[in-house]
Amino acid sequence: MKTLQSSDVREALRQALLRMNVVLPEDVRRALRDAAARETGPARAVLQRILDNVEIAERRCLPMCQDTGMVVTFVELGQDVRVEGEGLPALIDGAIADAYQDGYFRKSVVVDPLKDRKNTGTNLPAVVYWDVVTGDGLVISCLAKGFGSENYSRAYMLKPTEGRGAVIGAVVKAMREAGGNPCPPVILGVGIGGTMDWAARLSKQALLRELDDQHPDPYYAALERDILETVNGTGIGAGGLGGLTTALGVKIATYPTHIAGLPVAVSVNCWADRRAVVRF
Repeated sequence: MKTLQSSDVREALRQALLRMNVVLPEDVRRALRDAAARETGPARAVLQRILDNVEIAERRCLPMCQDTGMVVTFVELGQDVRVEGEGLPALIDGAIADAYQDGYFRKSVVVDPLKDRKNTGTNLPAVVYWDVVTGDGLVISCLAKGFGSENYSRAYMLKPTEGRGAVIGAVVKAMREAGGNPCPPVILGVGIGGTMDWAARLSKQALLRELDDQHPDPYYAALERDILETVNGTGIGAGGLGGLTTALGVKIATYPTHIAGLPVAVSVNCWADRRAVVRF
């Protein structure tokens, strides 16, 4: 049995969350630079402004976007791990609240979604998914999910007979409806399988993958490439101004499903693919 001190976990997560909203992952920067080099029209200026913004944010330790998101968290807790001291749910909440206070990040969460939209003042609660796994490890993965892009995420319940083409069509439909609103170039997480809600969860988990990460199944690796090519073929482009790059990447996650269904969820993320992972 491995024993972890809650104070150590909380501080490591706080530091990761502080960095998440300020420093864009290198794989995303590289994709933005490559996209800018390919463009010749107005989209090139948009991409260069994004890159300038990313550099200024890191240099001045400022959020790269004013919408510092709602935190979506995935916890993989090993069966042979014990966290001593503060409970794991409380320390995760504490790390998020402290990071958003210490980083002067905008707090965007409201108490009630409809009746009373009063700000909680802490950016809590987060959305937290829990998985108990074998072993003695603890992995906490987070996304800062801005809602300029989240508002264009979609879930579809396709017929199983519709197949591969319908999956591509669903993702393209979501992007055509979104247009330039989610601050393209976007990164798309696609969840396929399970139930409607599980597909949505999968689509969020897919956003944790790095852009250079190729799907281990050749079938889905090819599907990721085909969706990316088709989405980029829409011509929406960076900032919605047209051009070659509407999406920087497409990442798929799958799960078994019912014989009568083909759930597909699309999580739209803007170019600011803010993710943080702490491992113990």
